[in-house]
Amino acid sequence: MKQYLDLCHRIINEGVWVDNERTGKRCLTLINHDLTYHVDKGEFPLVTTRKSFYKAAIAEMIGYIRGYTSAKQFRDLGTKTWDANANENQAWLNNPVRKGTDDCGFIYGAVATNFPKPDGGSVNLIQKVYDDLKAGKDDRGEIITFYHPAAFHLGCLRPCMYSHHFSVLGDTLYLNSTQRSCDVPLGLNFNMVQVYFLLAIMAQITGLKPGKAYHKIVNNHIYEDQLELMRDVQLKREPYASPILKINPEIKTLEDLQTWVTMEDFDIEGYEHHPAIQYPFSV
Repeated sequence: MKQYLDLCHRIINEGVWVDNERTGKRCLTLINHDLTYHVDKGEFPLVTTRKSFYKAAIAEMIGYIRGYTSAKQFRDLGTKTWDANANENQAWLNNPVRKGTDDCGFIYGAVATNFPKPDGGSVNLIQKVYDDLKAGKDDRGEIITFYHPAAFHLGCLRPCMYSHHFSVLGDTLYLNSTQRSCDVPLGLNFNMVQVYFLLAIMAQITGLKPGKAYHKIVNNHIYEDQLELMRDVQLKREPYASPILKINPEIKTLEDLQTWVTMEDFDIEGYEHHPAIQYPFSV
């Protein structure tokens, strides 16, 4: 929590106002910030200065692992985070490749599980990384990427957190995640959970010990209609101790994640939090 609050203070104290063309709003913007999550110590980075819904964040990441392309698929798993981007983004609604209600197109996990090869066909980056890690292999390129600039027009939204690079030292697994853009009041609450969860679950299904997860964010911003709530409400609250994430130990393979796992397989202990804050969401 201290890292999260420090970033919010940095944006407010050092940020520069930038006009955002996609949303038509101004953002108070800070370039480059790094966060570290101690997965090895079980310090789950769930925001405590407002109520946070961690299961939706985990559901979204599992949806990426499964290669989901529909907001309905994400909803059925437990998150509504893709509803607006699929159905309210006017540029996407006008896109001739859109297949109808709830279609997200070629996004995130759909890219990673079917990354196009220049000579034809595709490669499943998630499967490749999992197979290597399961075998105790680290080729210094155990990277899952959701980023494919030549395919941006085929999806409703470019990926924000777009790269996850795994590394093995001895029997310990580490993760470096990179995010190009972050709506800090809303999105970072999700993204911190997702980085932590991705390392924790990959360690569990590959038989490795979780180490630390390193999270780099390039463009950190607070929208102008979020600033007052962040500055005058959330940052006035004292944080509580970090809770503990509990993962069903019966989740043992990538196939488990791709098939039967639900949000009932995850729980937290010791979560104390302040009341929820309804931050505006920018499509």
